[in-house]
Amino acid sequence: MIIFFKDIDLEELIKTGKSRKYKDISKDKNLVRKLVKVYEIMRVATNIKDISVHSYLHYEKLRHELSGISSVRPFGNQRIERLLFVENEDTITIEILELDNTHYGNKK
Repeated sequence: MIIFFKDIDLEELIKTGKSRKYKDISKDKNLVRKLVKVYEIMRVATNIKDISVHSYLHYEKLRHELSGISSVRPFGNQRIERLLFVENEDTITIEILELDNTHYGNKK
């Protein structure tokens, strides 16, 4: 799949392991490693079903106020971080929106 990053800082974090905006996340090497793994899975996928085959990512299309957005969880159920993205089936493109750690009421 072709991956477009809406957040340039997130692209920098995933490709280099460091980012000024995501300074706290770049210190968590385990999270960065998982994000790179998810990025590679998305990059080599030919369609969205190739991502959902990896059940540990808990791929889901979100509803209600986040309708039209999908998510995967790099750590599965172990941690709350989600990678939110918009999928476009016509061109098989994923636009990565953000890394969210406010899921399940963990408001910071």
